[in-house]
Amino acid sequence: MRLYSGSSTDFVSDSVHNRIAEKLRDAFFHYYRYHPPPAEVNSWRNSLRAMAQVFDLASLKDHGVFLEYQLPLTSKRLDCLVSGKDEKSQDQAVIVELKQWERSEPADGDNEVITWVGGSDREILHPSVQVGQYTRYLSDNNTAFHRGSEPVSASGCAYLHNYAFQPNDPLLSPKFTESRSVYPIFSAGDVEPLCGYLRERLCGGRGLDVLRRIENSEYAPSKKLLEHVARLIRGNPVYTLLDEQLVVFDKVLALAKSGLNSGRRSVVLVKGGPGTGKSVIAINLMASLLEMG
Repeated sequence: MRLYSGSSTDFVSDSVHNRIAEKLRDAFFHYYRYHPPPAEVNSWRNSLRAMAQVFDLASLKDHGVFLEYQLPLTSKRLDCLVSGKDEKSQDQAVIVELKQWERSEPADGDNEVITWVGGSDREILHPSVQVGQYTRYLSDNNTAFHRGSEPVSASGCAYLHNYAFQPNDPLLSPKFTESRSVYPIFSAGDVEPLCGYLRERLCGGRGLDVLRRIENSEYAPSKKLLEHVARLIRGNPVYTLLDEQLVVFDKVLALAKSGLNSGRRSVVLVKGGPGTGKSVIAINLMASLLEMG
């Protein structure tokens, strides 16, 4: 689901003519059947106007745009996804998280800072950490990014269009160096570097084809993710099967394999009191079925 999908030129035009927030508001109501909060509509209006100016300056005129794109199987939405091809004609998608922040303070957590959100100071994920999580999640769960010989390549950044970095700024703390190196943040004064970041990845244009490829792809976890989860379970002694647990596990797995080959469906009821290992059996079955794909 997304609230807006179109070309970069249409997006810039809708922003310049003050139509973009209203289009998002109408799409939001059509999908959720209630109106978005006025504060969210205002944030769309302000942030997307700033993003449209970047598009115009970077000459992104042949690209695809998603706004408020919902991540698979979650309620989280990406602010902006821009699609196109790079200089080698490889499909690319850049996620841009937009922030209206004007200040931040240090937080104790490894991944957080404190900023003014929702009427009070709150601990919030550092923008690089947030967009990194979103980028990895989308790459792991949308087949356009992990199936086929030439999957779409995803990258991400954050644009804090009202923010000016200060000496010893919490956003530039050494604990965020690794995240910022992969998922950079751009402040109000970093418009040219942001344009360069986008042009480097999207200079080949032809973004609408890439956008349709992403939108028409299935939601399914990548084989790499499935194998990782299976290894975590297999390597944990807490999930070792004992005695009758292994017997039940083998029986259910055999039925599952048989069903995959024959198309026949089966239901297995596993009875047992608390502590008998029903959950351990289920977790091991999940690991084995994940490995089977």
